[in-house]
Amino acid sequence: MQNRTLEIGVGLFLLAGILALLLLALRVSGLSPSPSTDTYKLYAYFDNIAGLTVRAKVTMAGVTIGKVTAIDLDRDSFTGRVTMQLEKRVDNLPTDSTASILTAGLLGEKYIGISVGGEETPLKDGGTIHDTQSSLVLEDLIGKFLLNTVSKDAK
Repeated sequence: MQNRTLEIGVGLFLLAGILALLLLALRVSGLSPSPSTDTYKLYAYFDNIAGLTVRAKVTMAGVTIGKVTAIDLDRDSFTGRVTMQLEKRVDNLPTDSTASILTAGLLGEKYIGISVGGEETPLKDGGTIHDTQSSLVLEDLIGKFLLNTVSKDAK
């Protein structure tokens, strides 16, 4: 009887450990439902969204303030449209704020960084950030460097 109680205890302990690891994996991946906070929607248009994914974080001064909820192609301007869900606690972003696609580290994940502008009027729910900086594509940068080196050697 004592042996059976010990086996049940070990089994429950193992099950609790597996559930804890599963919960940790879901939180790290961003798949878990986040706490229900009030949010509002903003849009930004970029010439190049290479590497940015849905559920990428949106930060300001290094603090996560939201996430990317959708990435679409705007058929009129042929640019990428990013839909962001931002927390209500930062609902006073000026209309001249800047959104940039940044990389965590040299080859890390892409995310959106917002720099605050100086205007008095804030962006409203459904507003658009017009001043954007597109993603830096490493292959394009290497290609420009090589082309520049070849053209200098030809002279």
